[in-house]
Amino acid sequence: MHSLAVQLAPVLAAEKSKLPFYIAGGLLVAWALLVSVGIGMRRSDFPSNQPEQRLVMAITAVLVIAAISMAVVTSGGSSTSQAESGTSTQATSAAEAPAPAATTGSSATTTSSSTPTTNTTGSSSKPKATTGTPNPPSSPAAPRTSVLKLAANTEGQLSYDTKQLSAKAGRVTIAFTNAAPIEHNVTIAQGSKDLAATPSFISGTKQVAVALKPGKYTFFCSVPGHRQAGMEGTLSVS
Repeated sequence: MHSLAVQLAPVLAAEKSKLPFYIAGGLLVAWALLVSVGIGMRRSDFPSNQPEQRLVMAITAVLVIAAISMAVVTSGGSSTSQAESGTSTQATSAAEAPAPAATTGSSATTTSSSTPTTNTTGSSSKPKATTGTPNPPSSPAAPRTSVLKLAANTEGQLSYDTKQLSAKAGRVTIAFTNAAPIEHNVTIAQGSKDLAATPSFISGTKQVAVALKPGKYTFFCSVPGHRQAGMEGTLSVS
């Protein structure tokens, strides 16, 4: 009986319906009623021996396995049927979709042709092509330039006329004037790194220029002993 259920499973599954499951479940219910009511109530000692016990257990196991198999096969067949139905519907929709209308050569010719316009004197005029000169590419904005003035103490003291300078980010130029009888210069530094400096000189004006980003910088005189005496200041760039 077990081999018969196994052989019938593929055949019943091919129907792709729930009928195999109902049949297997019905047989299991009928067998349970037969054993419990039909035979069990009449024979209190049923099953009375070991062969009967094995037979009842074997038939029950076969029917349970058949019911479970039909449930699995039926659910799988239903999913496969839905997938096949969806695929068939998509294929039918694609086949029924109207093809885009082709443009005939005569239509294209008629559309592309144009009737010349007639002015007030009766002569036909044709539109003239207008050639334009492309706009020149915009030139990049010129970098910002700041010019600052700085002077050494005219009485010979080791100091500048200010200890604070400020400028905008970009190219910063310091015009340094030294009218003192002592040699001086101006050096721009960031931390311990010297960025630019004027030469040391007496009497005159010299410039130092450097590109600076926003931040704090130091300007000082690099002549030995002058910075230590207080000849320095802060340059703030924003």
